[in-house]
Amino acid sequence: MRRTGISFSSLYLLAVVSNFFIASAYADSKDSVTSSIGNPIADFSLKDSAGKAWSLADFKNKKAIVVLFLGTECPINNASMPKLLVIDREYSPKGVQFLAINANHLDTHERVAAHAKKNDLSFPVLKDPDQTIADRFGASRTPEAFVLDAERRIRYQGRIDDQFGIGFARPKPTRRDLALALDEVLAGKPVSQAITPVAGCLIARKVIPKAEGQVTYTKNVSRILQNKCQECHRPGQIGPMPLLTYEDASSWSATIREVLEQNRMPPWHADPRFGKFENNRGLAAEDRAALLAWIDQDCPKGDAADLPPPREFADGWRIGKPDAVFTMKEEFKVPAKAPARGVPYQYFIIPTNFPEDRWVQAAEAKAGNRSVVHHIIVYVTEAGKRPENFEDRIGNGFLVGEAPGDMPAVFRPGMAKRIPKGGLLVFQMHYTPNGVEQTDRSSVGMIFAKEPPKLEVRTRAISQNRFAIPPGDANHMVVSTSTFREEALLLSFLPHMHLRGKSFTYKLILPDGKQETLMAVPRYDFNWQSNYRLEKPLVLPKGSRIECTAFFDNSPGNPNNPDPTKEVRWGDQTWQEMMIGFVDYAYTKSEIK
Repeated sequence: MRRTGISFSSLYLLAVVSNFFIASAYADSKDSVTSSIGNPIADFSLKDSAGKAWSLADFKNKKAIVVLFLGTECPINNASMPKLLVIDREYSPKGVQFLAINANHLDTHERVAAHAKKNDLSFPVLKDPDQTIADRFGASRTPEAFVLDAERRIRYQGRIDDQFGIGFARPKPTRRDLALALDEVLAGKPVSQAITPVAGCLIARKVIPKAEGQVTYTKNVSRILQNKCQECHRPGQIGPMPLLTYEDASSWSATIREVLEQNRMPPWHADPRFGKFENNRGLAAEDRAALLAWIDQDCPKGDAADLPPPREFADGWRIGKPDAVFTMKEEFKVPAKAPARGVPYQYFIIPTNFPEDRWVQAAEAKAGNRSVVHHIIVYVTEAGKRPENFEDRIGNGFLVGEAPGDMPAVFRPGMAKRIPKGGLLVFQMHYTPNGVEQTDRSSVGMIFAKEPPKLEVRTRAISQNRFAIPPGDANHMVVSTSTFREEALLLSFLPHMHLRGKSFTYKLILPDGKQETLMAVPRYDFNWQSNYRLEKPLVLPKGSRIECTAFFDNSPGNPNNPDPTKEVRWGDQTWQEMMIGFVDYAYTKSEIK
C-alpha cells in the first residue's frame, strides 16, 4: 500500500527542532572555546527561584559536581533536559551533585522556575543575574557542562554528548561525553577528552548600549525584525527566542550576529538563480549590513519617536485570525516511549458540517503539543470515505501540513481550495515520544474567501516510491515526473524527503522539448521545510511535464543518517525515506461558475 506522510525527526523538539528554525538556532563553538581546564573554582553563592541561596560549600562531601549552564529558550538546551535527568539519576548515587545556573539576562526567576518545573529538573537551578559566575567558569553557551573534581578544579568542559549539531540530530549519541568524563573523574583518572565543542545558544548577556549611533533600533533594526524575524520569533511560534522589543534584540545580539555571519538566518533554502518567491524570507544585503553595524555600535536604542507601530499578529496564528478553527475532539495520549517501529500514524476525523461548499483562502495546522508532534497533514474528503482509502491517493485532498518550517497554505485572490458540503477533515498525526507521557489536541485554522473564487487550487504529489538507496551511497539519485493534461497555473513547490535528503530540483519540460529549472534546494534541510510560493503564477501549457530530481546521502558522512549500513526504501518513519515534489496548481480552463 502506498502511503503519504511527512515524517519529521526528533529535532522537532528543538523548535520545536523543534521545533526551527531548529538547526539554525545553535552553533558549534569548537573554534571559540577558551579552556578552563584545571582552573580552581572558588566558592560562590547564588539564589534559586524561591530565594534560597546555594553554594559549592553545601556539597563539600560530594566526589564531583556537575555545573550546567542552562537557559529557557535554546532548542538544544530544551531537548537535552530528559537526558540530563537520566545522567543525574545514574550518577547521584555515586556521589555526584548536579547544579544548574541560568545566566541569560532576560530569564527572570519566574521563567527559570517555570522551565525547571516543566522539565521536572531534579537539581537546584540558580540565577546568575550579571553573568559573574558564567565568566568565572568561562561559560559561553547553553547547555554547557563543567565537571569539578573533589578539589573543585574544572576537569571537563563542553557538551553533554554529540547527538545534536548544526543541521543534524543523530538518532542517538555516538559518545556520551559528560558521562565518560564523570567516570574518569570518579576513578581518579585524567579526562581523556577534557574539552568538547558545545552545540547551543550563546548566553544572552546584558548589553550596555551607546546613546546614539548611525544605525539605531528604533529607526532601523525594529523594522527589519518586524519584516523578517517576528513572524517566527514571538511567543507560541517556532522561533526559540522572542524578538519583539529592544531588550529582546539587544540581549540576543551576539546570537543575531552569529547566525547572520554564518548565513543561517533567516532560513531560506531556495537557490536564488531559479524562480522568484513571494514568501522569500531571505535578508537583503543592506538589511544584513544594518544589523551587523548596529551590533558593532553596541546596540544604540535611538529615539522612541522613531519606532514603527508594533506589528499585529493573530494570537498563535501566522495566517491571521482564522474564520474557523477545527480541533481534535479528544486528547490523544502519547506514550513515554515508542515501540520499536515507531508510533503508528494516528487518524482523527472531524466533520465540518458545512451546509454548502466552502472556499479556503488560507489554512494553517497547529500542533497542540509541539514536543511530541512530528507532523500534521490535514486532508479534506467527502462524508462516508474512510481515511485508509483516502490517504492512499497521495496528494489528493491535501489541505495543509504542519512541520518545522514554513508550511501554511496561502492562496492569491481569486484562487482557493474547496471543502465540499458536509466535508470531513482527516488529521494525519505522527507522534514522537520524548520520554515523558504527553497528551495532544491539535487544530487547523481557516480563512475563507470573501467571494467565490475563479479557480480551484489543487495539490499534486510528484512522487517516486520505488527506489532502493544502497548502503554508504553519498549521492543516490531518484527521479519522479508528472504530466499536466490541461493548461494549468503553477503556484508553489514543497519538496519533501527524510533524513538522508541532500538536494531537490524541479524542472519544467515543455511540449516542444524545451527545458527550464523552476526551483532548486541545493542543501535540503529536513528540519526546516518550506512551501515556496511563486511571486507570479507560471503558465504550464497542456502537455507540460514537471520532473523532480532528488539526491540522497546514505553515507557515514551524513550525521543525520540513522544507519549508513542499511539499504533504504520508501516508508513513513524517519529512518525510511520519501521522495515527493508537492506542487499547488489550478487548471485555467476549469473556472468555477
